[in-house]
Amino acid sequence: MKDVKSVKHLLLQEAWFHGAVSLEHRQEGIKPWRIPFRDYDLYPPEGIGGKAEICSGIRLRLASGSETLLLWFEPLAEDTSLDCVADGRLVQTLRLAAGAAEARFTGLAPGVKELEIYLPQNTGMTLSGLAIDADAAAEPLADTRPRWVTYGSSITQCVAARSPSRTWPVIAAGEIGYHLTNLGFSGNCLMEPMIGRLIRDLPADLITLCVGVNIYGAASSSPRMFKPLLIGLLETIREKHAETPLVIISPIYGTERETEENPLGFTLPLMRREIADTVELLRARGDRHLHYLDGLEWFGPADGELLTDGLHPGPEGYELLGSRFSGRLAAALRGEMLH
Repeated sequence: MKDVKSVKHLLLQEAWFHGAVSLEHRQEGIKPWRIPFRDYDLYPPEGIGGKAEICSGIRLRLASGSETLLLWFEPLAEDTSLDCVADGRLVQTLRLAAGAAEARFTGLAPGVKELEIYLPQNTGMTLSGLAIDADAAAEPLADTRPRWVTYGSSITQCVAARSPSRTWPVIAAGEIGYHLTNLGFSGNCLMEPMIGRLIRDLPADLITLCVGVNIYGAASSSPRMFKPLLIGLLETIREKHAETPLVIISPIYGTERETEENPLGFTLPLMRREIADTVELLRARGDRHLHYLDGLEWFGPADGELLTDGLHPGPEGYELLGSRFSGRLAAALRGEMLH
């Protein structure tokens, strides 16, 4: 292991960061956000339930021949993991305890390589330093792939994935060749108007929205209001993304939620019908770039044993979602999911 004295510090700059909506420059360092941090007060409560500061899908990208990579950050609020991906392959996962303030990736392969450091999917971070071997060089690594914005619940944030690069959106982004922005907000995918404005204003070549399960759980919308909320969300996004492929994903299999009504009379099958009907309605009005992906075709009853609590996939379930996504997306874009 190289001694700390044998490394050199890199200027902490925005160009290292990818997948964040905004970057807040603090005295302590740079804090990535998944909302515009200056508009924090417009995303109540506490920045969408405190989830927008969590780093799911956010990564550092650099090209370097260094065999060591060090990160410093403000002490972690909880146990978490960081991943180092080199040339598209996961090479090291670090398990860090709450209170940790340093991460050290060592023994990386010699020679210049494309490095990505995936930040935690379960907590926020304020990065204060970055260093490499003293005799190495590094430069920010641009990502020119088309951009994919995905919105959803805890099933999209993926807290229970094996590690940050093993969430289903990260796996899927690698499969389909897209630059990912993950707007999965655990317990807080409620189709707020500000979310429509946020997605509308982000650059995107593909948009996917996995909606419904948090609205069922929180009983935040009745069957009377669900479709109008969804229509409003989609029409807001279309103000600046008139022809961007936009895929609406209905809830995956949810055990008792399939048959038990919530306090407002919703079941997941009813939600799926409302979502599919909304897509058909807007397509009939001329939106030929709007598509539907049936959640049961992506993760159905036969996969129920991979749910940890009847709702959330475990690590194997998230990897299955990621590996299946490319094929299900292609079917949705062909219009097969509406039959």
